[in-house]
Amino acid sequence: MRAVVQRVRRAQVDVDGQTVGKIDQGYLILLGVGHEDGPAQIERLWTKILKMRIFEDQDGKTNLSLADVQGQVLVVSQFTLYANCKKGNRPSFTEAGKPDVANQLYEDFVARARQDVAVVQTGVFGAMMDVSLVNDGPFTICLDTDQL
Repeated sequence: MRAVVQRVRRAQVDVDGQTVGKIDQGYLILLGVGHEDGPAQIERLWTKILKMRIFEDQDGKTNLSLADVQGQVLVVSQFTLYANCKKGNRPSFTEAGKPDVANQLYEDFVARARQDVAVVQTGVFGAMMDVSLVNDGPFTICLDTDQL
């Protein structure tokens, strides 16, 4: 699994002009599922995200976790995180998970996040989405379970 985690002041995702997910302070997580991913990758990735200390304390040090600031989460599916650009100019997405399996793992990731966070919003898997955010920092981290 791959994730781009952005610390945000607020974020939302719209589908066909309608807001389907919206959060205040927390994380916007763009989540990509690979063809070899499963439950172990969900747990590894979510545990890392939950425990990351990237919010600033009163001294301006990044010592606080999502739980410490009672942050919210917006999870948006993003198969393009598995783009392979080694050959030619058109990315290949053969490393991304098959849609039916990827959708289930995406839903399982969201369910896992909801065990720890009071507000977890989502986009719509497979939909054309407009994502907007106010990045806090900016502070953006790329994670890959193959490297955790």
